[in-house]
Amino acid sequence: MAENLFIEKNLSLEEKYKTLETQLRVLLNKDENEISNLSNFTAALKETFDKISWVGFYIFDDKKLFLGPFQGKVACTSIEIGRGVCGAAAEKLETIIVPDVNSFNGHIACDTESKSEIVVPIIKDKKLWGVLDLDSTAYNSFNATDKIYLEIFCKFLSEKII
Repeated sequence: MAENLFIEKNLSLEEKYKTLETQLRVLLNKDENEISNLSNFTAALKETFDKISWVGFYIFDDKKLFLGPFQGKVACTSIEIGRGVCGAAAEKLETIIVPDVNSFNGHIACDTESKSEIVVPIIKDKKLWGVLDLDSTAYNSFNATDKIYLEIFCKFLSEKII
C-alpha cells in the first residue's frame, strides 16, 4: 500500500483530480479497514486541495447522519435528514454545491469560518450510505469539475471500498 501522494500544486483543478484518482486507487484497498480507508481518503483530499478547510463523511444509520472520518476542525456529530446542506443532499440523493453558505436556508454552521460547501451523497446497494462533505473558508470554492470528480470518487468508494 502506498502512503504518499505525489500531486504537483501547480496543476489545473482537473489535472489534480485525475492524478489523485489514480493514486486513490492504489492508496485505498478493500482488504484494509473501512475506517482507515475513509480516513486516508479525507486526508488525501485535504492534502491535494488548498481550498478545502474541512472534509469528511457523515454516515447514515437509517435515522440520522453521524460524523465519520474527517480532516479539519471539530464538527457536528449528528445531522437530521433534510437539515443543512448534508441533510438536504441526503434527502434529495443529489450533489449540492453552495457558493455562499450564508444564503443556504437552514445551513448548519459547525464552523463559522466556512463560506462555501459541496456535499455528495454516497449510495451503496441502492440505499443511502452517507455523504461526503467538503467546506472552504472562501466563497465559490466548488464547481462542476469538483462535482464530477467527487461523484466519481464516491462511486469508487461505494463499489470497491465500503
